[in-house]
Amino acid sequence: MLTRRSKLMAASALAVAAGLALSHPASAADQVIKIGIDASLTGGDANEAELVKNGAMLAIDEANAAKTVKGVKFEGYVLDDGTATAGQYDPAQAAVNARKFVADKAVMGEVGPQMSGAAKAMIPIASWANLAMITESATNPAMTDPANAAQYRPNGKPVFFRTVATDAYQGPYLANYYADVLKVKTLYVLDDTGAYGEGIAKAFEEQAQKKGIKLLGHDKLDPKAADYTAVFTKIKEMNPDALFYGGVLQAGVKVVKQAYDILPHTIIKGGGDGIIGAEMFTAAGYPAAEGWYGTQASPHVTEDKAASEFIAKYKAKYNKAPDDYTITAYDGTLVIIDAVKRVKESGKPITREAVRDAVATANVKTLQGMVAFDDNGDIKDKVISIFQAHENKAAAIDDVDGQFKYVGVAPQS
Repeated sequence: MLTRRSKLMAASALAVAAGLALSHPASAADQVIKIGIDASLTGGDANEAELVKNGAMLAIDEANAAKTVKGVKFEGYVLDDGTATAGQYDPAQAAVNARKFVADKAVMGEVGPQMSGAAKAMIPIASWANLAMITESATNPAMTDPANAAQYRPNGKPVFFRTVATDAYQGPYLANYYADVLKVKTLYVLDDTGAYGEGIAKAFEEQAQKKGIKLLGHDKLDPKAADYTAVFTKIKEMNPDALFYGGVLQAGVKVVKQAYDILPHTIIKGGGDGIIGAEMFTAAGYPAAEGWYGTQASPHVTEDKAASEFIAKYKAKYNKAPDDYTITAYDGTLVIIDAVKRVKESGKPITREAVRDAVATANVKTLQGMVAFDDNGDIKDKVISIFQAHENKAAAIDDVDGQFKYVGVAPQS
């Protein structure tokens, strides 16, 4: 039992504690809002995953330092959808991550995932929880196609948004470049069997044929296989003008190396944004990587003066250079923060549904320009940028911007 003296001491302690709480009302009142960040931090795309994770975290740190949303403290909740077994993103792990985000009531939005195969696993889970997702690089068109609403919008409204264009533009616009600029007449296509790789390869191939390019063949590669010699020997015998690879760098590194070893060095070689990564140079390396074309499903911003302050901050904090998808991840995080701010300022409770609705009506000034979405969650501004790998000994080997030279905006259909 408490004695009279101990009761008085306890009451005094409570009074002191109450006084301390009143003297620091802001810290006591701050609501913690978490932003989930999903990236493929294990496997063949780990370097790019680190860049986009850091881009999202920088936006969160800046919002907290500036007190962008009064009474709110943002936290990043980072999860890895890559596994050693898969060697890249793993849809099963992505689904686990989606359930973790949904289970944490403080998570009001998600940035990511990088990969379309991971997104396909996560979106239905997020839909049931009204959890808005903004991807910086997942470009397969299926997830925002209203024809697939039963699969990706089971709870009604779209929850999946993009700060990049889709492969419905990325693949065809690169095909336009092959036909109109590079004057390709014959073509061979490869893909890595992933959702992204198959989708962009199909979109590229269909547009290439519409532009009059003759398709000599299309093969699917096992991304875990070590040797594609038989495929490249067959391609060599057909002697196409150009090669297109749809996929990410797990298989892409081997494609780049073996294409150089077996195919004539005069053949035009290219792929989508799946090959725009440091592993293109650190793992495949020169001279194999020399001359490869690649795309990005966003404007090229890292060389713009408008992004110079961001790039300086990023380099100072993380001791490496960002790429364009670092910026689309940063911009996606800004959109979520803006949505939370608008909900807060409206006087409504900050809920997932309210944040999702605010994201859907976003009109946010970002480093890549104004970000706004159509009714399906796709970004309204659809720009595809083209790059070509050229050895730059003055830049670090893992500096993507240093090794991939910007060519320009792809011809639109």
